[in-house]
Amino acid sequence: MRRAPAGKILAELLLQDCYRILGVPPDAGAVEIKRAFREKAKRLHPDTAGYSRKARDTAAEMRILLEAYHILSDAETRARFAGWRAQQNTGFDYRSWLLEREDGESRAKLIFYDLLHDLEAEAADLYLRLLRAPGSYSLAEWLDRGDFMDCAFLLAEELAQRGELYEAFRLLAETVVLEHEKPYFRHFFPEALAFLRTLLAAIGPDTMPDELVLDCLQTALELRLGRKDDIRILRRMAECCKRLGDALAAGVCSGEADRLERLGKQARTEAVYTWGTRRTPADTGGNT
Repeated sequence: MRRAPAGKILAELLLQDCYRILGVPPDAGAVEIKRAFREKAKRLHPDTAGYSRKARDTAAEMRILLEAYHILSDAETRARFAGWRAQQNTGFDYRSWLLEREDGESRAKLIFYDLLHDLEAEAADLYLRLLRAPGSYSLAEWLDRGDFMDCAFLLAEELAQRGELYEAFRLLAETVVLEHEKPYFRHFFPEALAFLRTLLAAIGPDTMPDELVLDCLQTALELRLGRKDDIRILRRMAECCKRLGDALAAGVCSGEADRLERLGKQARTEAVYTWGTRRTPADTGGNT
């Protein structure tokens, strides 16, 4: 599975200096940060960037600029970034120190560190070992909310490339739930959802046991992806239940999919009718 561009941009953003991206000093105030953002955003706008720059590169720079502005304009995220920046500038061999420690928090921080320093394979290997060891292991337990969401997205990409689709989907689904509770990804969220849908499409009886397929589909149904997505998910759940020999559950899923489909058609019909009734004689050239 091809690596989604959002992951590269996210990793680059987390490693770059947000102050340098915006061109402001570390002690810049809110007004200075906002002014610098507006000036740079104008230069990157399609109407002023010119044709010499590729639209894709300009869009990527704009997204990095937006996220840097979001980090520095919010007191909580700015404090987190300041701590991370200070840690990177000490010259201390942070990775070696983490490698010597076996506690859950250090393991989680090592995974996140490796993901941000082109050591994705090492991060995925460690995560899978922890996940499959006796007991239970959760990155969300050891990382704060923002770090977990960044880490989970990047790790899910690496796992998906390896074909570890179940583990990748479960991680990404956690981030979607958290994003619904309180926005964090913001401008990245549409790409996170697109990645989730790509994973969901790749999940099937040819990639994992039906029990795990059904688990993923049930989780996806709880993520509020939209009626069309829910209909497709329910149809797939019905097929999965049939393969597992549960005709009753298959019927329930099919029935719910049919119900949602009817509701969609009814809503479209009502929308057309409402639009039609609002037309005035002027709209029809004086004919009613």
